[in-house]
Amino acid sequence: MATLKNSLLGVALGTALLLLVPAVAMQISSEVSWGPGDFLAAAVLLFASGSIAVLGLRQVSGVGRRLALVLALAFGLAVVWAELAVGLFS
Repeated sequence: MATLKNSLLGVALGTALLLLVPAVAMQISSEVSWGPGDFLAAAVLLFASGSIAVLGLRQVSGVGRRLALVLALAFGLAVVWAELAVGLFS
């Protein structure tokens, strides 16, 4: 079983790799235009969600509960991301 430090390091690495997608897309297309604040917000959201998942999955047992936790986190992340991106609820 991986240590908490290693798991959180993996979350940080995954966050960095995911943020490379818009960074590379900005070099290829003018359709993607992220500023430093966008990258910071995305990094915080992704790292926080991943960290909560790591910590939560250590506490929850059972496949159904673990799946529910991951789906709830993914849904929450998607809702916050959509609100920040386009003001979905404004």
